[in-house]
Amino acid sequence: MATRPILTVTLNPALDLMTATAQVSPGQKLRCDDAVSNPGGGGLNVSRAIANLGGASHALVALGGATGDRMAGLIAKTGQSFDRLEAPGETRTSFAVGDRTSGHQYRFIMPGPAWSDQQAGEALARCIGAAQPDSLVVLSGSFPPGVGATFIQSLALALAPMKSKLLIDTSGPVLAALAKGSPQDARPALIRISDTEAAEIAGHRMSNVNKAATLASDLHSVRVAEAVIISVGSDGSVLATSDGVQFCRAARVPLVSKLGAGDSFMAGATLALANGSDWISALDAGTAAACAAVMAPGTELCAKAETDRLRPLCETRTVFAARGAA
Repeated sequence: MATRPILTVTLNPALDLMTATAQVSPGQKLRCDDAVSNPGGGGLNVSRAIANLGGASHALVALGGATGDRMAGLIAKTGQSFDRLEAPGETRTSFAVGDRTSGHQYRFIMPGPAWSDQQAGEALARCIGAAQPDSLVVLSGSFPPGVGATFIQSLALALAPMKSKLLIDTSGPVLAALAKGSPQDARPALIRISDTEAAEIAGHRMSNVNKAATLASDLHSVRVAEAVIISVGSDGSVLATSDGVQFCRAARVPLVSKLGAGDSFMAGATLALANGSDWISALDAGTAAACAAVMAPGTELCAKAETDRLRPLCETRTVFAARGAA
């Protein structure tokens, strides 16, 4: 059991449908397998992965309409502790279709309903109220239209007096705004950035460890977060803190599905931090969980046995020493 409480927040969840067909091609009806339904969304997936790893968390999930009702029922069936935050409109549905001929998977992601400033303010108040002192709050996944980076900065500012830390894994315009830096008291403790998102920020691909390490160091220097983690795809992830930049090389594992790798990383890292580990140990734990996730089919997340087995195979080294260090 973690020594620090963990709260996950999902503002833009989705009912995830997954199916497969013989071949994806235009202009004809594609006969699909029976769809598998899962309650999805970054924070909710992090909570599911934390449970897989033997930990516990409480989830705050924004749900609306009939799809939101269906999602709530699916979450309840998992046994996950959660509270429903009433969201405007209808909770979105996303779906993935596997092509059995090519082995490729096609993912279709909807934007979600738009929020007003008032609704965003009410959600912020709920997040603050749900957070316990000395807790870790994981805000993960895309943001609904109408909710921006100031939501994160306001939440971080409110959590600081509680000695709670905010961990972020998001994308798009919100991440682009965060990448410009935040005031000292309003910056998150951690931001994790995928290789695709990092490429958008930098304007070029994260084709090697040094490029990712340089970007992570630059983002840390402008106070984007206390710790910045950037994925280097299947190679692993880099971590920038005041102690310099570290790289954790991912274990070599067979790729079955990339779905859930990022959420599993956040789960492994968060659980390690909740149990008192430092940033480097959290990097190792997150990398091992991500490696375990890509070995699992479909929307399944990391398994504890595989994560524990792979952790010693995820090797960490220093890329850059702390600036000013000898």
